[in-house]
Amino acid sequence: MSTLRPGSAPLGRPDESPLSTLSAAHRPLWSAIRRGLHRRCPACGETDLFTGYLTLKAACPACGLDTQRYRADDAPAYVTIVIVGHIVVPLLLAVERLYAPSTLFQLALWLPTALMMTLWILPRAKGALVATNWATEAGE
Repeated sequence: MSTLRPGSAPLGRPDESPLSTLSAAHRPLWSAIRRGLHRRCPACGETDLFTGYLTLKAACPACGLDTQRYRADDAPAYVTIVIVGHIVVPLLLAVERLYAPSTLFQLALWLPTALMMTLWILPRAKGALVATNWATEAGE
C-alpha cells in the first residue's frame, strides 16, 4: 500500500490533488478540525488556509487541495455569534448584578470585548467548518 505525499501523481481528474480524492475513512475529522482552527490546510496542515482575513486560497500550495469547493457559507458567523453571545451576555449580566456600573461603563467594557472576540473567533470557525466539510466529503 503506497502512501500519498504532497507532489505525488493525482488520482482521478487531473485538477484534483491526491489528498482531495481520499475516502472519508482516510480523512481524520479531528485532525482536520484542529488544523482548521489553526487556519491551516485541512489535508496537510502545511500552509495557511486563507489569503486574507476570510478569503480562502484557491488551492493549497503544498498538497494542491482545492479549498474553495468546501464552502462554509453563513455557518461561521452563526457559530461565532453563539460562542460570543454565550460568553459576553452572562458576564455582562453578572457585572450588572454584582456592581451595577453605569451604562457608559458597560458599553465601554462589553462592546470592545465582543468585537475582539468576534474578530478572533470568526476565521477559526470558518477554518474548522471548511475542514469539517473536507473530512466528511461535504463539498464533493
